[in-house]
Amino acid sequence: MNRLDRRLIRLRPRATALHVSHDRTVLVLARNGFIHPDEHEGLFVDETRLLSRYDCRIDGHALLPVALSNVAQHSWLGYYIIAPPGAGHGRGNIFSPAKPAQQTIEVRISRFVGEGMHEDLDLTNFTQRAVSVQLALTIDADFADQQEIPKSSKQHGQRTCEWVESRRELTFDYRAEHSYVNQSERGVASLHRGLTLRVTNADSPPEFHDGRIVFTVNLAPHGHWHTCLQWLPFIDGQSLQPCYGCHCFEASSALFLEEATDFSTLAGHTLQHTVIETLQQGKRDLAALRFHHHDSNERNWTVAAGIPLYVSLFGRDTLTTGWEAALLGPELMRGALTALARTQGTEENDWRDEQPGRMLHEAHRGPQATLNFNPKGRDYCSVTTSNFYPFVLAQLWHWTGRKEEVAPYIEPAMRALQWLKAADLDQDGFVEYQTRSTQGARNQSWKDSNDAMVYEDGSQVPTPIATCEEQGILYAAKLNMAEVLWWFDRKDEATQLHHEAIELKQRFNEAYWVPELDCFAMALDPDKRPVRSIASNPIHCVVTGIAERELALRTLDRMFAADMFSGWGIRTLSAQHPAYDPYSYHRGSVWPVEHGPFAVALYRYGQHERVHQLCQAQFELASLFDFCRLPECVSGHPRDEAHPFPALYPDANSPQAWSASTPLTLVQVLLGLQPFAPLNMLFIDPQLPEWLPQFTLHRLRVADAIISIRFFRTASGRSDYEICEQRGTLHVIRQPSPWSLTATVPERLRDLLEGFLPGK
Repeated sequence: MNRLDRRLIRLRPRATALHVSHDRTVLVLARNGFIHPDEHEGLFVDETRLLSRYDCRIDGHALLPVALSNVAQHSWLGYYIIAPPGAGHGRGNIFSPAKPAQQTIEVRISRFVGEGMHEDLDLTNFTQRAVSVQLALTIDADFADQQEIPKSSKQHGQRTCEWVESRRELTFDYRAEHSYVNQSERGVASLHRGLTLRVTNADSPPEFHDGRIVFTVNLAPHGHWHTCLQWLPFIDGQSLQPCYGCHCFEASSALFLEEATDFSTLAGHTLQHTVIETLQQGKRDLAALRFHHHDSNERNWTVAAGIPLYVSLFGRDTLTTGWEAALLGPELMRGALTALARTQGTEENDWRDEQPGRMLHEAHRGPQATLNFNPKGRDYCSVTTSNFYPFVLAQLWHWTGRKEEVAPYIEPAMRALQWLKAADLDQDGFVEYQTRSTQGARNQSWKDSNDAMVYEDGSQVPTPIATCEEQGILYAAKLNMAEVLWWFDRKDEATQLHHEAIELKQRFNEAYWVPELDCFAMALDPDKRPVRSIASNPIHCVVTGIAERELALRTLDRMFAADMFSGWGIRTLSAQHPAYDPYSYHRGSVWPVEHGPFAVALYRYGQHERVHQLCQAQFELASLFDFCRLPECVSGHPRDEAHPFPALYPDANSPQAWSASTPLTLVQVLLGLQPFAPLNMLFIDPQLPEWLPQFTLHRLRVADAIISIRFFRTASGRSDYEICEQRGTLHVIRQPSPWSLTATVPERLRDLLEGFLPGK
């Protein structure tokens, strides 16, 4: 299709709801700005729906919404109007005879979310006569687990509701207990949660009748009326206080946003503008997803995985996000490594799939997890987290070069590698997974949905399964960890890990390559037969370096065939596969998070035109969405005349942490940028496409240096650079990144000599 004919396309995941969030608090609103019973809407804290119904009416009539929007991720503003009393019926319809836009009472609702919510209600009479109205708020709380909605609840506790007129407070209180017996644990778990609505600064006193708070509002011509509503959660012994007060539409300036790398480019080119908007929105989303109660300090913090469904600590998500967002700074890598070291497995617990050294998959705080109806309060059903932890530790070393900063994470990484030996269930040298829990995840690799792993006939692959990408991640983990250990003078252990990695690579290429498919097998099944389905998994084997050169090149060619590359990205499963479904989670959808590593894979083998193609597809995909915000995943529909834009996975999270970080990796690959802080070095190898002829990094941090670099295309089409500003010691070297496996000696020598020119 014509790439310019997209100007009216604007997509929004979950178009039936609005989302406002900060830390562990999420407000999900209907499109009219309120909360309807029996829907997915509500005010959630720690995955518990505290507020399950909320409506606002004047004299019994619904308000007419005229403009509703987030201002920032934590704040929201809604303008409503209604005709004054006596103006006739049908006030909720702007086309009715009453025409409220001509005789208007305005209701302005401002909401600020964080550890509960602060809400401002403001009424203004824009008529020329005095009016008196009743403003009524209908409120309820059900304390449902986010995962229970709209299903029936497993938890059954005692709920009370009390109005205290002297304090102008309405309090909902909920207590529940559950006697549990599972494979590894038994006991009684309890839960005590509540919500208090406190009315403050009201220009007229509230009254409470039949589940409604009612204000009598008298307004002179152009008169104004105001009240504040404080929504105060109570979570298991802790009373929370909202983070924001009246009219705090902008979040307090975070140190991260002040210090993080910034970006700029030339004006006048549509896609250049999209690139900057996508990067800036990703940076803002990462700051907005900050999980404050996992903070160590301002420079060591992590993120929730996504809004609205994944407001939890997810091991592999936080590690992936930290690695992909390293261009902004090391804060998220530090935070992920710290949080996961704290929660690393210490015992044998089959119900949680926990073992000593195994890294956490997810930790939830909703009622079902808290009451131990499921093991998700602390769940270890992932191979990927343990596999990826040593790799991200090495990346923190590459970016900071500070031994005192990296040292605390070495032993957790070594324990994770030791556990991975136990994850080789049949001791054949490959990592398998098989849950030991009666409630455990069936699939525990990158594609962890229950139906993700399929044979070529579409049937499900039984466990234990050894997926190809997990072998690649293990190879990269051992190789990178060996390097770190060498720098820490643990050379015997470094040598052993290096030998293990080389041996794994040899065995992998023999066992997983399927010549007639021109691709690696998706996995080995329990009988060690290759799973011959064409999927995106093998590209991870190219990026990690476990694939031999010739096989890697053939794999990349296969991934850009029409059944795999949709035009918006690479599908998780071939469109020719019997199990292909463009709407599925892992059997045909397109995930932005995969495309950062995929770009690295293409760069490794000098396929810069395909890097440009892949990056362009992802930035053009971002341009279709509100705020240039990439969602969790989109459908696998082909990009053609019949499909001018892709559909969406119905429950796609947006913002999603690792979708927010992916564009940063794409840009890092376009710039060929790779730090090596232990030697105060920064490798760059820019390969800018025509659609991004100029790009500037501001305040990039490597080791103890801060640098700004402008990259640009010359008249000949070659990419070049100049250093705009530098503080601290850093040697900028024009060399193909250590990622590259194709750069020749003459190319490296030429680039090295050019690095001595003025401005370099």
